[in-house]
Amino acid sequence: MGDGQRSRAALRRAPRVLFEDLTAPADPLPAMGAPGWPVWRPVFGMMLVFCAMTLAVVQVNALAPADGSGVPGYAVLLGIAQAAVLIVAMSRPVSAWWASTVLMVVAARITEPGVSRDALFPWTVSGLLLQCGVLFLLALRVRPRRSAGALVVTLLAALACTVATTRAHNYALDRGTPVLIAAVVIGASLRGLRVARTQLVVQEELTAGERARRTLLEERNRIARELHDVVAHHMSVISIQAQVAPHLVENPSDELRENLAGIRQNAVEALTELRHVLGVLRSEDALSKGARHAPQPTLDRLDELLANVRGAGLVVTTATTGTPRTLPPSVELSAFRIVQEALSNAMRHAPGAQVRVETAYGTAGLTVRITNTASDGPAAPSRGMGHGLLGMRERAAMLGGELVTGGTPDGGYEVTAILPVSAPDPAALPAEDTL
Repeated sequence: MGDGQRSRAALRRAPRVLFEDLTAPADPLPAMGAPGWPVWRPVFGMMLVFCAMTLAVVQVNALAPADGSGVPGYAVLLGIAQAAVLIVAMSRPVSAWWASTVLMVVAARITEPGVSRDALFPWTVSGLLLQCGVLFLLALRVRPRRSAGALVVTLLAALACTVATTRAHNYALDRGTPVLIAAVVIGASLRGLRVARTQLVVQEELTAGERARRTLLEERNRIARELHDVVAHHMSVISIQAQVAPHLVENPSDELRENLAGIRQNAVEALTELRHVLGVLRSEDALSKGARHAPQPTLDRLDELLANVRGAGLVVTTATTGTPRTLPPSVELSAFRIVQEALSNAMRHAPGAQVRVETAYGTAGLTVRITNTASDGPAAPSRGMGHGLLGMRERAAMLGGELVTGGTPDGGYEVTAILPVSAPDPAALPAEDTL
């Protein structure tokens, strides 16, 4: 398609596009409290009603004939209608603009024979202000192209009123045009600012949600790596025990040797698959090779952790209730990581505070409680958005437990993790496993 054909097609579409722009509904106002909601709108509405009532009185007097015969009824109706249209423009700007333009033409045609030669025409001063208000409210709610089209139609209607006159007047078209243009430009600029602010708030919410989601996935990935290490350790033990078991039995049968060999073979294959998975999970780790394959910490290393934080200047006391015992590796690992993260948060957000770490061994599981007193001074500003609590809560939920956090009466903070230990149900095991 050539340039000429494209131009003719655009000209043919122009009337339809202009009609759609001038009749389509305006953008809906955002809900109260939503991004983009103008907090000044109620106050602005009351001011607008007051201005409309004042301009209605002025407009009625301005539309009265210059011969001093009094104020006719049509002047009262037109003045009140034009002021009412300004109020309606707050909620229905497109319809209000059409009504304002029609009322401007009607007022000019009716009052033209009797208006004073010194009075502005086709707008009075109050009529021009009312027209500016409607165009301003329209520009706040529609795209700039639509408000520009409405401005052009308004100016063309005013020009038609200026041309179709019976005598000379003090024409205000040249002076009213810049005022109307300014109203549209200011309204369109404020609308652009509101749209940009709304999009920024929405984007910030999306970014915060995506950041939290990414952090959650990273924490789950870390938990998966650690649990894979634990499972790999147990599979190694199974393989070794299956290999050693025949040597612990005097004259083992061929069936026993075959079964133990099968157990060892399955354990080795499972261990190989786990190592492959671990290689994928650890491919992006920045840790050294030795640190990557170091055993995962348990509660046996809790004293070592506390010694490190004490060396960093944190005052930590401990308390243990119940009889300490060996717990499942996943429980001990999660408990260690929760204590580690809680101590890090205390050092970061409560400098100078005293911390107490309590571990309670019960029949149903382990309870870990970390509390700190109020900070002695202001905490250093955080460089990023932390998600330590999210990771701790994820670890507790993984084990079917729960995490409770919150402030203490003395201004400190408390983290309590309840980690259950589920013992295997003998009735749920196969018959040969219960022998």
